[in-house]
Amino acid sequence: MFDLGFSELLLIAVVALVVLGPERLPKVARQAGAWMGKLQRYVADVKSDINRQMELDELRKLQSQVKEAASSLESSIQSTVSETQAQFDALSSDVASSGTSTTPSTDWDKIYAVRRARDRIRERRVERARALGQKLPKRRR
Repeated sequence: MFDLGFSELLLIAVVALVVLGPERLPKVARQAGAWMGKLQRYVADVKSDINRQMELDELRKLQSQVKEAASSLESSIQSTVSETQAQFDALSSDVASSGTSTTPSTDWDKIYAVRRARDRIRERRVERARALGQKLPKRRR
């Protein structure tokens, strides 16, 4: 803060000794030291308050970022759930309509009906994966 060297401090001490005298100099020095201590404690308290406020502001910003991320995650999960529910409902209606309208008469017809339903499910999965930009593993036969 102040650039005081040893020679300047020695000069100030000699002047204080001459002006105040040897009787009052220890009392004045003690009182000046007490004031300096109070000043240093006050400055330290102000610094700690400022640091606490800065940390509190940073925590508030972090909290708002976490809340925004959580809400966006929640909305994306909700949209995915609703899309999946819609696809499931469409698949249920397809299965229900195919099961009621044409009743397979032989075992082979049942097998082919199951295969066709499985192929439709697989095609919908592939379409969904392409829409989301995902790569599906190679299909084993």
